[in-house]
Amino acid sequence: MIINHPFDSKYRSIELPDHTQIVRLNEPETLSNAKEAIVDSLNNPIDSEPLTVIASRKLKERKDKDGKEANAVIVVSDNTRPVPYIGEQGILLPIIEQLFSVGYTKDTITILIANGTHSAMSESEIERMLDERILKMGIRIVNHNCKDYDNLTYLGKTKKGTEMYLNSLYVNADLKIATGLVESHFMAGASGGRKAICPGIIGEQSTYVFHGVPFMADENSRDLNLEKNLVHEEAVEVASTVGIDFLVNVTLNGEFKITGIFSGNFIKAHLQAVECIKKSVMVGAKSSDIIVTHAGFVGMNHYQCAKCAVGCLGILKKDGYLVIIADTHDEKHPVGGVNYQAALALLTLFGPEKFTRLIKSEDWPFVPEQWQVQMWTKVFEVIDMDHLIFYSPTMDKIWWPMLPGFDGGSFIDESVQEKDYFYHVVNKSLQRISQMEGKDISEMSISWIEDGPYVIPVEKEM
Repeated sequence: MIINHPFDSKYRSIELPDHTQIVRLNEPETLSNAKEAIVDSLNNPIDSEPLTVIASRKLKERKDKDGKEANAVIVVSDNTRPVPYIGEQGILLPIIEQLFSVGYTKDTITILIANGTHSAMSESEIERMLDERILKMGIRIVNHNCKDYDNLTYLGKTKKGTEMYLNSLYVNADLKIATGLVESHFMAGASGGRKAICPGIIGEQSTYVFHGVPFMADENSRDLNLEKNLVHEEAVEVASTVGIDFLVNVTLNGEFKITGIFSGNFIKAHLQAVECIKKSVMVGAKSSDIIVTHAGFVGMNHYQCAKCAVGCLGILKKDGYLVIIADTHDEKHPVGGVNYQAALALLTLFGPEKFTRLIKSEDWPFVPEQWQVQMWTKVFEVIDMDHLIFYSPTMDKIWWPMLPGFDGGSFIDESVQEKDYFYHVVNKSLQRISQMEGKDISEMSISWIEDGPYVIPVEKEM
């Protein structure tokens, strides 16, 4: 079975046995005229006045208050999410054009990048992410820095105890707009909506409860579930405290084309988007001895690759095997931040049971980014660590002592050409699994997760 390569076309297609089960999204239809649909969504939002009406009122309220011009902050996702901010499908330019139409100027608008606890985006990364027409306008673009407490505002505690530190530019804005992508999320149920604010523009200290051990361990903190999801509920409380005047969220297909636009009230618009993605993302499939998947666009480093690993657990058999291929193109942090590296090394050293016991200990000091390592423990509760084979051509061998699983790169020697890297690793991985089990590969059930982290397979008798 020939599998089209999920990454760069310079690589040879992958081959899998003919009895492989293909798991893919139920592809929704794309919008025929995305630009027109975006404007229509701004003018006819969900449970909200149109953007221009809200924006105009904010101008008047500020003018009446102190005679000054109102300012607007537009929160955008960072480059770990394929939100369409450029071209005919770009959602940011129509928002700015509507603000200009009612009296805002380039000097009264700020684009705030919701980095969360991620690294700041470089100038070149910003140029690749945002529309050239926007860049030429001279609008201020700011990276959120979760550690810069001089530029964060404290808004008190949530009911669950989260210390709410939020970006001061946003807190003090007259008009608050949030944008983003709604897709399945393995902690919060779905991305988008309230996540633009929490964790998008919160302080590092604000993650201690929000991404703490109890929240991550709760059975309701999982893909496509918002019901009694502690992570979701905490994010909603934080976002409600600081406020979102207008939300613009999109859903995408596997080719990152817009399938839906959900604007307006940040809670109701987001809920509608989540209900829509459930129809395409949650897919019934047979459980498998072996799953081969990829980390997708989001898998820019090992930290982000946890999403495709956890996402396929619904059909991965107990003591089965997981083969992950990735294109970890984060030049600064191919594994993840230093906190993630440290916690991941402890997981690799101690194993999931002892690691979980360690971070639950009263003597354990909370380490930001430990939450992503805690999600990896869910994988190793199903399979042994050596049943994971991980490969990315950019993952240097120097990192492997701290990474869990088996290094797929060890299958590659000087005789293997670059175009054959993924093809070779997948074939060798299946051979290794066959030898470990003492079975012919034809005796084992296999699934290829075509859409990587963007589809959530659930067990179904076929």
